[in-house]
Amino acid sequence: MESGPAVFAGMTFVLFGTGLLTWTAACVRHGRPVAYGVGPVASAAIAGAFAVAALAAGTWCLTQV
Repeated sequence: MESGPAVFAGMTFVLFGTGLLTWTAACVRHGRPVAYGVGPVASAAIAGAFAVAALAAGTWCLTQV
């Protein structure tokens, strides 16, 4: 019974991390800002760090099943 919420949380984190990483890479590749009002390098680095953290959390949740 407890594996259902872990799978749901893990997949949510993985999907969010993948989407954020893809979006950040597309913005950087096209030279568009990742976040308005912030430096381009800082915003890409912070968004990339959050994407990697979400992927790591999702992987951890899925390995705990």
